[in-house]
Amino acid sequence: MHLLKNQSTSGAGPEARERAAHVLLFPLTRLGPLRQGALAELVHADPSTVSRHVTLLVDRGLVRRVADASDGRASRLVVTPDGEAVIDQMRQERAALFAQVTADWEDAELGTFTRQLHRLVQQLTDHLPTLGTASGGAATPSEKDR
Repeated sequence: MHLLKNQSTSGAGPEARERAAHVLLFPLTRLGPLRQGALAELVHADPSTVSRHVTLLVDRGLVRRVADASDGRASRLVVTPDGEAVIDQMRQERAALFAQVTADWEDAELGTFTRQLHRLVQQLTDHLPTLGTASGGAATPSEKDR
């Protein structure tokens, strides 16, 4: 997946920066409103980079800031309906790419690949809490930052 991400975000133009920012929509959708610092920890990115990406997402109307009910000084990031549409488009593009790449695979090969991929994802999910702590990074944001 990193290879695909790197390919789609290669270059330094505005489109590449916007595509890189769009990747932040996925964890926000999956985990719900997050503080910006927690999002940076979650994606293992420099806070200043995430800040630039979040500014772009807010300016494009894909994310909005809402007050944090537990701390009036902080805000949380929420994906807007336009942001959801971008996520849907990215998912469709990814599905089309995989369909193209696997077009000549036999049904049995697709079945084996699907089973093994599900197994890998399940094992990664099972080990996620220990993976984050082993590298010194946070696997998931702390409860107060969610």
